[in-house]
Amino acid sequence: MPLSDNQLTVKQPTIGKLIRALRQEMKLSQQKFAAEFGVTFPTVNWWENGKAMPSPLARQRIDSLLEQLGAQGEILRSAYLLTEEERDD
Repeated sequence: MPLSDNQLTVKQPTIGKLIRALRQEMKLSQQKFAAEFGVTFPTVNWWENGKAMPSPLARQRIDSLLEQLGAQGEILRSAYLLTEEERDD
C-alpha cells in the first residue's frame, strides 16, 4: 500500500540508509539513481550521507519505487520507515 507524503516519515540518517538500500536493490550506481530522479550525483550522495533530505516529490518517487519492488520493497519499508508510535516520540 503506497504511503502518503506525510506517512513517508523517516529521520535522518535513516532516509539515507533507505535510499542506499533501495538504490542497491535496484542495482544502480549513485549516478544512475540520480538520473532516475532527475537530480545530480552529489544530491544522491548528500541524501545517502545525511547531508540533505529529499524533496517531497523525491520522497513520493521513493515510495513508488518501493511499491514496484513488491515484497522486497515492503521489507525495506519496514526496516527504515517510522511507525505511528515512533513518530509520536
